[in-house]
Amino acid sequence: MANDFLPQQTLASYACQHSLQGRLHEEAEADATGFRSRSEFQRDRDRIIHSTAFRRLKHKTQVFVYHEGDYYRTRLTHSLEVAQIARTCARALQLNEDLAEAVALAHDLGHTPFGHAGEDALNQMMAPWGGFDHNEQTLRILTQLEERYAAFDGLNLTWETIEGVAKHNGPVADAKRRPSLRVLDRQWDLQLASYASAEGQIANLADDIAYLAHDVDDSLRAGLFTLDQLHGLPVITPILQELEASWPGLARNRLTHELTRRLISYFVQDLLTCSAAQLAPLRGQDTQALRAAGQPVIQHSYQVSRELQEIRDFLFCNMWRHYKVNRMTSKARRVIKRLFNQLMEETNLLPTDWQARLDGLDETGQARVIADYVASMTDRYALLEYERLFETGPILN
Repeated sequence: MANDFLPQQTLASYACQHSLQGRLHEEAEADATGFRSRSEFQRDRDRIIHSTAFRRLKHKTQVFVYHEGDYYRTRLTHSLEVAQIARTCARALQLNEDLAEAVALAHDLGHTPFGHAGEDALNQMMAPWGGFDHNEQTLRILTQLEERYAAFDGLNLTWETIEGVAKHNGPVADAKRRPSLRVLDRQWDLQLASYASAEGQIANLADDIAYLAHDVDDSLRAGLFTLDQLHGLPVITPILQELEASWPGLARNRLTHELTRRLISYFVQDLLTCSAAQLAPLRGQDTQALRAAGQPVIQHSYQVSRELQEIRDFLFCNMWRHYKVNRMTSKARRVIKRLFNQLMEETNLLPTDWQARLDGLDETGQARVIADYVASMTDRYALLEYERLFETGPILN
């Protein structure tokens, strides 16, 4: 019998104390030393961090493609920032911070190269065979595509982590259940009509806080808009006024950083205040009662939700649809579409190990394998493959 070597945490009754349904494939929980030195959710977190898909996020676009600058955020740094916010919120609310961290780290694993532009292009190419969705792709990676362990495909994470990833945006209506999610749900009832655990809900809002605050930061550094253009926006305006009054003449890079950190603090504090009030009536009840609450228990106040939306609307017009970003996303779509079409037309162009996955598959199955291959690429690998397939020059580089 394994010896426990785990620090005791004080968790609320409705927190995920441990995994009630375990893993799809049974495993011994003790480490090689004989000590159970990690919780189930810590093991999930570690498996995600050590996965191939997680490492690839280093060179996958958040907004700016890697060669546009080394200091812009990537999917990897974004995922780490989401995890940091999720841990902070989970600890403050006496929830399981290891589970919140695991869900946060995994939530973007299914993204294609070139961000949402790449996803849109691949979804268009896959339309005849069921389309493409990065959330479904994340589940495919976690349960099928990672090939690391002798006994099973995927990472064999706990039910709670998979549930948190599957439902971090809320309950999944029947019409929106993608094929891979349906298969997984039949294997392992994910209670898709209910909300995820509070830890899964935290990962979702931590994602919003991280990308909105940090997209403001990256856009200012990229010169897509100026600090003057931010005046008039809720939350941001009073923060800038306070900074300019307290630190007149402060260097722009310091001013930008102070704005970003104070934005995050403001949104996190509101999330904690509002969520604590939502959780209070559930004291003494368990996680299942929380899932059955019929509404999210991790929330922002109405005012802050509106403020977040105004910032989102501003970024949509001034960053995500900026002509410089549009030019890059236009190139990205062309790269993804041409790669997919060429590989569908000539499957013998796939690397040998990927060709082997096509054996015995019909056209739909082959299209899904090619989508898996294209989605797995980093930005720079996609550009390199494009060069290999469509431009003259050395092939074996």
